[in-house]
Amino acid sequence: MNTHIPWVVYSAILLAALFLWWYSSINQDFALDLLSELIGIAFIVFILDTLLVRTKTKRWKIVQDNVDYLISRTVNRLRDGISTRFFDFKPEIEGLSHEKLEDFIRDERAAFLNELEEKSPEIFEKRINKDELFSEAAYEYLNEKAEDIWDIINMKYSEYLEPELASSLITLHTHLKDTCAHIRQYKKSKKLQQAYYQEIGLDGVIFSLQKIIEILNNLRESGYSRPAARDDKDFAL
Repeated sequence: MNTHIPWVVYSAILLAALFLWWYSSINQDFALDLLSELIGIAFIVFILDTLLVRTKTKRWKIVQDNVDYLISRTVNRLRDGISTRFFDFKPEIEGLSHEKLEDFIRDERAAFLNELEEKSPEIFEKRINKDELFSEAAYEYLNEKAEDIWDIINMKYSEYLEPELASSLITLHTHLKDTCAHIRQYKKSKKLQQAYYQEIGLDGVIFSLQKIIEILNNLRESGYSRPAARDDKDFAL
């Protein structure tokens, strides 16, 4: 958790101290008295701020753990859904023991999505299961996941999210919603008999879906992708 005192306050104290140090050559007693007072104020502000932040962080750690788990679980489900629904991800698991199966699938999925992130739009398009993606079920699924992300962003305890994490979740939500909009555009071509809508819908889906995969990969690298907990050890981050 970050400090509650803006850095501008510390900067102002530092500048004031430098000014008084310079002014001491003109009026030494007055400047040094003020400088000693300023140092005392700065020390109190720093100590109180540090204690407040540490105390609040310790008290709210259990909440932070729950929020982190919720994000990690949501990200993991989305990674699984996108790879299996829209790209027919199906790892070879025959001959593997039950103990090794989950880790193997997660590693294979990670490699699969990392590869997709780097593909050109042309190759990326060929990997898409278009019948599955451009369907009402896909629209409802992506819209549901976008709402799940939005609920996390707007939950009461979202103030404890790091700015970079909150930004990633907001961008993820936006691209999920955009993908839904592109699916609607694509489906217009059948109703209106105009290939234009299919072309712009497909281009939009490729762009947004690849961005979604990129964000999900980055979140996983940051530790935000976990399977559903089966015991307390699994739940702890």
